[in-house]
Amino acid sequence: MIHVFLGELIGTFLMILLGNGVVANVLLKKSKGFQSGWIVISMGWGLAVTVSVYLVGWVSGAHLNPAVTFAFAISQATPWSLVPIYWIGQMLGAILGAFFVWITYRPHFQETEDPHMKLLCFSTAPAIRRFRWNFLTETIATAVLILGIFGIIAPGNQLSGGLAPYLIGTLVLAVGLSLGGPTGYAINPARDLGPRLAYTWIYGKSHADWRYAWIPGIAPFLGAYLGYIAYMLLSAFPLS
Repeated sequence: MIHVFLGELIGTFLMILLGNGVVANVLLKKSKGFQSGWIVISMGWGLAVTVSVYLVGWVSGAHLNPAVTFAFAISQATPWSLVPIYWIGQMLGAILGAFFVWITYRPHFQETEDPHMKLLCFSTAPAIRRFRWNFLTETIATAVLILGIFGIIAPGNQLSGGLAPYLIGTLVLAVGLSLGGPTGYAINPARDLGPRLAYTWIYGKSHADWRYAWIPGIAPFLGAYLGYIAYMLLSAFPLS
Protein backbone atom coordinates (compact mmCIF):
# COMPACT_ATOMS: atom_id res chain seq x y z
CA MET A 1 0.00 0.00 0.00
CA ILE A 2 2.75 2.47 0.89
CA HIS A 3 4.33 2.15 -2.55
CA VAL A 4 0.98 2.96 -4.17
CA PHE A 5 0.52 6.01 -1.96
CA LEU A 6 4.06 7.33 -2.48
CA GLY A 7 4.05 6.60 -6.19
CA GLU A 8 0.81 8.47 -6.75
CA LEU A 9 1.80 11.34 -4.48
CA ILE A 10 5.19 11.87 -6.13
CA GLY A 11 3.92 11.28 -9.66
CA THR A 12 0.96 13.62 -9.29
CA PHE A 13 3.18 16.20 -7.61
CA LEU A 14 5.54 16.22 -10.58
CA MET A 15 2.70 16.24 -13.11
CA ILE A 16 1.08 19.28 -11.49
CA LEU A 17 4.41 21.04 -10.97
CA LEU A 18 5.26 20.72 -14.65
CA GLY A 19 1.70 21.03 -16.00
CA ASN A 20 0.55 24.00 -13.95
CA GLY A 21 4.07 25.34 -14.27
CA VAL A 22 3.69 25.72 -18.02
CA VAL A 23 0.34 27.46 -17.49
CA ALA A 24 2.01 29.91 -15.10
CA ASN A 25 4.84 30.43 -17.60
CA VAL A 26 2.32 31.43 -20.28
CA LEU A 27 -0.16 33.46 -18.23
CA LEU A 28 1.85 35.34 -15.61
CA LYS A 29 3.35 38.72 -16.41
CA LYS A 30 7.08 39.12 -17.02
CA SER A 31 7.61 35.37 -17.36
CA LYS A 32 9.90 34.33 -20.20
CA GLY A 33 6.98 32.39 -21.72
CA PHE A 34 4.35 35.11 -21.26
CA GLN A 35 1.60 34.94 -23.92
CA SER A 36 3.29 32.07 -25.79
CA GLY A 37 -0.10 30.43 -26.28
CA TRP A 38 -2.26 27.34 -26.06
CA ILE A 39 0.06 25.08 -28.04
CA VAL A 40 2.80 25.64 -25.45
CA ILE A 41 0.38 24.80 -22.63
CA SER A 42 -0.83 21.65 -24.39
CA MET A 43 2.71 20.53 -25.16
CA GLY A 44 3.78 21.22 -21.59
CA TRP A 45 0.95 19.15 -20.14
CA GLY A 46 1.59 16.27 -22.52
CA LEU A 47 5.25 16.19 -21.53
CA ALA A 48 4.36 16.56 -17.84
CA VAL A 49 2.22 13.44 -18.03
CA THR A 50 4.88 11.54 -20.00
CA VAL A 51 7.68 12.27 -17.54
CA SER A 52 5.49 11.56 -14.52
CA VAL A 53 4.28 8.22 -15.86
CA TYR A 54 7.85 7.20 -16.63
CA LEU A 55 8.89 8.20 -13.11
CA VAL A 56 6.34 6.20 -11.10
CA GLY A 57 4.69 3.83 -13.56
CA TRP A 58 6.77 0.96 -12.22
CA VAL A 59 5.92 1.93 -8.63
CA SER A 60 2.15 2.43 -8.57
CA GLY A 61 1.03 2.13 -12.19
CA ALA A 62 1.00 5.95 -12.45
CA HIS A 63 -2.73 6.54 -12.51
CA LEU A 64 -2.20 10.17 -11.34
CA ASN A 65 -5.91 10.75 -11.83
CA PRO A 66 -8.90 9.55 -9.74
CA ALA A 67 -10.90 8.99 -12.94
CA VAL A 68 -8.19 6.67 -14.27
CA THR A 69 -8.14 4.78 -10.98
CA PHE A 70 -11.93 4.51 -11.15
CA ALA A 71 -11.75 3.09 -14.67
CA PHE A 72 -9.10 0.54 -13.70
CA ALA A 73 -11.17 -0.47 -10.67
CA ILE A 74 -14.21 -1.02 -12.90
CA SER A 75 -12.06 -3.15 -15.18
CA GLN A 76 -10.87 -5.13 -12.12
CA ALA A 77 -7.26 -4.27 -12.93
CA THR A 78 -7.06 -2.35 -9.64
CA PRO A 79 -8.63 -3.69 -6.42
CA TRP A 80 -11.37 -1.45 -5.03
CA SER A 81 -9.65 -1.65 -1.64
CA LEU A 82 -6.72 0.33 -3.05
CA VAL A 83 -8.84 3.08 -4.62
CA PRO A 84 -8.83 5.33 -1.50
CA ILE A 85 -5.04 5.01 -1.27
CA TYR A 86 -4.68 6.08 -4.89
CA TRP A 87 -7.07 8.99 -4.44
CA ILE A 88 -5.46 10.32 -1.26
CA GLY A 89 -1.99 10.18 -2.80
CA GLN A 90 -3.20 11.91 -5.95
CA MET A 91 -4.96 14.68 -4.05
CA LEU A 92 -2.04 15.41 -1.74
CA GLY A 93 0.37 15.35 -4.67
CA ALA A 94 -1.80 17.80 -6.59
CA ILE A 95 -1.95 20.21 -3.65
CA LEU A 96 1.82 20.08 -3.16
CA GLY A 97 2.52 20.46 -6.87
CA ALA A 98 0.35 23.58 -7.06
CA PHE A 99 2.01 25.04 -3.98
CA PHE A 100 5.48 24.57 -5.50
CA VAL A 101 4.35 26.23 -8.74
CA TRP A 102 3.31 29.22 -6.63
CA ILE A 103 6.71 29.25 -4.90
CA THR A 104 8.55 29.01 -8.23
CA TYR A 105 6.58 31.84 -9.84
CA ARG A 106 6.02 33.95 -6.70
CA PRO A 107 7.36 37.26 -8.13
CA HIS A 108 5.28 36.76 -11.29
CA PHE A 109 2.12 36.14 -9.28
CA GLN A 110 2.86 39.44 -7.57
CA GLU A 111 3.24 41.21 -10.93
CA THR A 112 -0.08 39.80 -12.22
CA GLU A 113 -3.04 41.81 -10.97
CA ASP A 114 -5.88 39.77 -12.47
CA PRO A 115 -7.04 37.16 -9.91
CA HIS A 116 -8.59 35.06 -12.69
CA MET A 117 -5.20 34.67 -14.38
CA LYS A 118 -3.78 33.56 -11.06
CA LEU A 119 -6.57 31.01 -10.59
CA LEU A 120 -5.96 29.58 -14.06
CA CYS A 121 -2.40 28.76 -12.95
CA PHE A 122 -4.00 26.49 -10.34
CA SER A 123 -7.32 25.20 -11.72
CA THR A 124 -9.47 25.18 -14.83
CA ALA A 125 -12.28 27.51 -15.88
CA PRO A 126 -14.63 27.50 -18.88
CA ALA A 127 -14.06 29.82 -21.82
CA ILE A 128 -17.85 30.18 -22.14
CA ARG A 129 -19.63 29.64 -18.85
CA ARG A 130 -22.50 27.27 -19.67
CA PHE A 131 -22.45 24.51 -17.10
CA ARG A 132 -24.46 21.98 -19.14
CA TRP A 133 -22.04 22.22 -22.06
CA ASN A 134 -19.00 22.51 -19.80
CA PHE A 135 -20.01 19.23 -18.11
CA LEU A 136 -20.51 17.56 -21.47
CA THR A 137 -17.11 18.74 -22.71
CA GLU A 138 -15.30 17.37 -19.65
CA THR A 139 -17.19 14.09 -19.96
CA ILE A 140 -16.29 13.67 -23.64
CA ALA A 141 -12.65 14.64 -23.15
CA THR A 142 -12.23 12.20 -20.25
CA ALA A 143 -13.97 9.43 -22.17
CA VAL A 144 -11.46 9.93 -24.98
CA LEU A 145 -8.61 9.86 -22.47
CA ILE A 146 -9.76 6.59 -20.88
CA LEU A 147 -10.59 4.95 -24.21
CA GLY A 148 -7.16 5.94 -25.47
CA ILE A 149 -5.33 4.65 -22.39
CA PHE A 150 -7.03 1.25 -22.56
CA GLY A 151 -6.38 1.13 -26.28
CA ILE A 152 -2.69 1.97 -25.87
CA ILE A 153 -2.07 -0.69 -23.22
CA ALA A 154 -4.21 -3.33 -24.95
CA PRO A 155 -2.24 -6.58 -25.39
CA GLY A 156 -3.03 -6.64 -29.08
CA ASN A 157 -0.85 -3.60 -29.71
CA GLN A 158 2.22 -5.51 -28.52
CA LEU A 159 4.03 -2.35 -27.45
CA SER A 160 7.75 -2.56 -26.81
CA GLY A 161 8.80 -1.93 -23.22
CA GLY A 162 8.67 1.68 -22.08
CA LEU A 163 6.65 3.03 -24.99
CA ALA A 164 3.27 3.35 -23.24
CA PRO A 165 4.11 6.46 -21.13
CA TYR A 166 5.21 8.33 -24.24
CA LEU A 167 2.00 7.42 -26.06
CA ILE A 168 -0.16 8.36 -23.08
CA GLY A 169 1.53 11.76 -22.97
CA THR A 170 0.85 12.11 -26.69
CA LEU A 171 -2.79 11.23 -26.01
CA VAL A 172 -3.01 14.01 -23.39
CA LEU A 173 -1.45 16.42 -25.90
CA ALA A 174 -4.05 15.42 -28.49
CA VAL A 175 -6.90 15.88 -26.02
CA GLY A 176 -5.58 19.31 -25.06
CA LEU A 177 -5.14 20.52 -28.62
CA SER A 178 -8.48 19.19 -29.86
CA LEU A 179 -10.86 19.21 -26.90
CA GLY A 180 -9.26 21.52 -24.35
CA GLY A 181 -10.48 24.88 -25.61
CA PRO A 182 -13.94 25.01 -24.01
CA THR A 183 -12.97 24.17 -20.41
CA GLY A 184 -9.19 23.85 -20.14
CA TYR A 185 -9.50 20.02 -20.08
CA ALA A 186 -9.20 19.15 -16.41
CA ILE A 187 -10.08 15.49 -17.23
CA ASN A 188 -8.81 14.77 -13.73
CA PRO A 189 -10.62 15.63 -10.48
CA ALA A 190 -7.40 15.80 -8.44
CA ARG A 191 -5.73 18.05 -11.02
CA ASP A 192 -8.49 20.63 -10.51
CA LEU A 193 -9.61 20.19 -6.90
CA GLY A 194 -6.17 19.89 -5.29
CA PRO A 195 -4.77 23.09 -6.82
CA ARG A 196 -8.07 24.90 -6.20
CA LEU A 197 -7.70 24.06 -2.52
CA ALA A 198 -4.13 25.37 -2.63
CA TYR A 199 -5.33 28.60 -4.30
CA THR A 200 -8.01 29.04 -1.64
CA TRP A 201 -5.45 28.56 1.11
CA ILE A 202 -3.08 31.12 -0.44
CA TYR A 203 -5.48 33.76 -1.80
CA GLY A 204 -8.84 33.04 -0.15
CA LYS A 205 -12.07 31.74 -1.62
CA SER A 206 -13.39 34.99 -3.15
CA HIS A 207 -11.93 34.27 -6.61
CA ALA A 208 -11.58 30.45 -6.38
CA ASP A 209 -14.79 29.88 -8.39
CA TRP A 210 -16.07 27.01 -6.25
CA ARG A 211 -19.43 27.22 -8.05
CA TYR A 212 -17.73 25.71 -11.11
CA ALA A 213 -15.57 23.18 -9.25
CA TRP A 214 -18.18 20.41 -9.24
CA ILE A 215 -17.92 20.03 -13.02
CA PRO A 216 -14.23 18.97 -13.19
CA GLY A 217 -14.88 17.09 -9.95
CA ILE A 218 -17.71 14.89 -11.25
CA ALA A 219 -17.73 14.87 -15.06
CA PRO A 220 -14.42 12.97 -15.39
CA PHE A 221 -15.87 10.00 -13.48
CA LEU A 222 -18.79 9.78 -15.89
CA GLY A 223 -16.36 10.16 -18.80
CA ALA A 224 -14.15 7.41 -17.36
CA TYR A 225 -17.11 5.04 -17.15
CA LEU A 226 -18.22 5.80 -20.71
CA GLY A 227 -14.68 5.53 -22.04
CA TYR A 228 -14.24 2.10 -20.46
CA ILE A 229 -17.61 0.92 -21.80
CA ALA A 230 -16.62 2.12 -25.26
CA TYR A 231 -13.36 0.19 -25.03
CA MET A 232 -15.16 -2.97 -23.94
CA LEU A 233 -17.56 -2.68 -26.85
CA LEU A 234 -14.64 -2.17 -29.22
CA SER A 235 -12.66 -5.10 -27.81
CA ALA A 236 -15.66 -7.38 -28.23
CA PHE A 237 -15.14 -7.28 -32.00
CA PRO A 238 -11.44 -7.96 -32.61
CA LEU A 239 -10.14 -8.61 -36.10
CA SER A 240 -9.97 -12.30 -36.83
